[in-house]
Parts: sequence; structure tokens; C-alpha cells
Amino acid sequence: MAQISLNNLVKTYDDGFTAVKGVSLDIADGEFMILVGPSGCGKSTLLRMIVGLEDITSGDLLIDGKRVNELPPRDRNLSMVFQNYALYPHLTVYENIAFPLRLSKNKIPPAELDRRVRQAADMLDLREHLDRKPANLSGGQRQRVAMGRAIVRQADAFLFDEPLSNLDAKLRGQMRSQIAQLQRRLGTTSVYVTHDQTEAMTLGDRVAVLKKGLLQQVGSPRELYEQPVNLFVAGFIGSPSMNFLPSHVEGDRLVTPIGSLTVPDRVLEAARGKDNVILGVRPEFFEDDTLVDPAVRPYGTTFQATATHTEWLGNEQYGYIDYAPDPKVATLMAELARDLDQDEIPATLVVSLDAASTVRGGRPTRLWVDTRKVHVFDPSDGSNLTRDATAGADLTARAEEERVSEIAAARG
Repeated sequence: MAQISLNNLVKTYDDGFTAVKGVSLDIADGEFMILVGPSGCGKSTLLRMIVGLEDITSGDLLIDGKRVNELPPRDRNLSMVFQNYALYPHLTVYENIAFPLRLSKNKIPPAELDRRVRQAADMLDLREHLDRKPANLSGGQRQRVAMGRAIVRQADAFLFDEPLSNLDAKLRGQMRSQIAQLQRRLGTTSVYVTHDQTEAMTLGDRVAVLKKGLLQQVGSPRELYEQPVNLFVAGFIGSPSMNFLPSHVEGDRLVTPIGSLTVPDRVLEAARGKDNVILGVRPEFFEDDTLVDPAVRPYGTTFQATATHTEWLGNEQYGYIDYAPDPKVATLMAELARDLDQDEIPATLVVSLDAASTVRGGRPTRLWVDTRKVHVFDPSDGSNLTRDATAGADLTARAEEERVSEIAAARG
């Protein structure tokens, strides 16, 4: 295992393009760190700098306190799992897994090599496939072979470059579970690159969100979800995404396209004094007014709306409500869409409703919104005016305690 420190890493290519712009990040021994962001944000470049496949323009990369900027990849004792598996088609599963051991500078006795290969195969449920060729395996099995090849090296850290992007949705779910369990069992430091925020939320001890080569926020998945540092992180983390509503203060209420809302004093004070703010509301903060628990009703506001349509998913349903866009924040929303790699941020409110709700498209209905956890963002720079940094740090500290406990339990 290893502790990896990135100190102000910069990567500038020969044509002058800077892909990574001064990223500093400390990855703890045994931690599962996720690098996430839209296409072109620099996350894969950063991973390749760690493993040694990309030169570092400036800054320092330390592994267990030792500077390794000029050290070749083979001497960093890191194992990388690629998106395209990188298996040798003419070799069996056994030989593909054993390949890095046969290349090792320190010759490994045949009995030890065989033990490591079969142990990795058992971990990944590949024992019965050891004599098969990669062409005869499914995508999920091929990815497990690639992981087995990383495991046998007994590397200090595992590096994953979007390893599940070639798999279908069901296999991705299965492989996410296997990777998470394996990492806990081995307790090996892992750095995992993905553009899929679902993978980031379900796998990572901490998540580092990148935008255009700049680090936006690092924290536990829950901290990023509940206490995002800015509009970009709030919009990227969560599925469906956070709703962004142009708003302004009138008296003791916040006026939005869906109505005048009663909000907590902290939210009102954050918005007061500004001509306009962006109100961030997660879809799950909404409910059919007829199904609201009386105990929580005082913590929200009821409003009337007409959904264009609804989507029933069995355990829940989504409603979609169009509203009039505000030209005052049109430029900010267009810029956010580009940052999130989207065509646009539609002027549509997405609400998550109980499966029993009778809300249907085209019919006026009454909805309720819980305003206790809403956020207010500054339209000038996208910063979160209501972020509670202390609460966010507490969420990440608790996640760290759980990580240590889970690794101990898995090893036991």
C-alpha cells in the first residue's frame, strides 16, 4: 500500500495546451480516491501522470514521501487497469494474469507464481476460465482478468482508467460491487477515473471533482452531495441533477418561477442584498402535496404546477415542469451547460414523487417542496452562499472512520 501526494501538478503539452492546472491532492494509504468530471477535464491525464505515462511539466509527485517525477512506470510499483482491458488475445487467462510476474526483474519461483495467479483467480471468480482465451470471455470476465493481472503484482496502488465504460448497465453494476469489495478486502490504495458520477458516489471514500484541469472540491460523496462548493459540483453530482431556479428576495420569502417560497433564515440572509441568486433544489425535496407527512409539512411550501409529463419507475416517479427562463441568468446557465458537457440547462424542474402519487402530465396539481436543505448560489461566480464547511468536513470525517472500520472487517 502507499500514500500518494500530488503537489501543484501541472501538465502542459507542446502545443501550449494546459490539461492539468496545479492540482494538489493527498491520497491516504488504503484509500479509494475517485477522480471525476466531464470529458476533457484532465482526470485521465492526471492518472497517467501518477503512473508515469505522462511527463510532469511542474510540481511534485510523491509516493510514500519519495519524489518520483522522473522514475519510469515500471519502477513505481503501481498497477493500472485500462478501459480497453489490454489483454493479449493469444494467451490464456492464466498466462494473461501471470504476464507481469514473468516480466518482473526479480524472478519469481514457479510455485509462487502459480499460487498468486490462482489466488487472484479465486478472488475474481475466474478459476474455471483459466484455460480460455480472451475472445471467448464476456466483457465483465475480460475486465476481471485485467484486474487479476493488477492484483498479482502486489502493487502499492491500483489505478483504474474508466474500467467499466465498455460494459452494459447491468454488468457495470455488478463490477462496481466486485471492485468495491475487492478494494476493501485488499486495503490497497486505489485511484479511479470516471465520468460517471454514479460510480463516483458508490465507490469512492473521497471524490475529487475536476473542471477544465482545475480541482473544484474534494470530499466524501455525501459531502459533495449535501454541501457542494459551487454550482458546477452541485450540477455534476446527483442523478437526476439538482434543479437551478432563478430567484430573488421579497420581504421574508424567496420568489422563484414556481412561486414564492418560505425558506430558512440562513438561506434568506445569504440571498438578501443581491438582485438575483440561483436556488438549488434536489428533485427528492419535492412531493405530491396529498402525500406529505404532517410532521414535516411546516418545513416546506406548497405550490401549484402542471407537469408536462411523468415517468413511473416502480419504486418512484419523476415529474417534469417547465418554467419561464430568466434572461438575467441565461449566460451563467449556458456556461454551466458547457462545463457539464451538455447542450443546455433546460428551464425544466424535475421532481421526484412517491410511486403512489396520482400526479399526471397536463393536469394542474399541488406539490410541496422541503426547503430545509436548499442552497443559494451567487450568479456572478457560481459559489455556494449557503455551504456549511464544518458540516461538510464532519461528513467526510465520518466517512473516513467508516473506511477504516470496513477495511478491518473485510480483512477479518
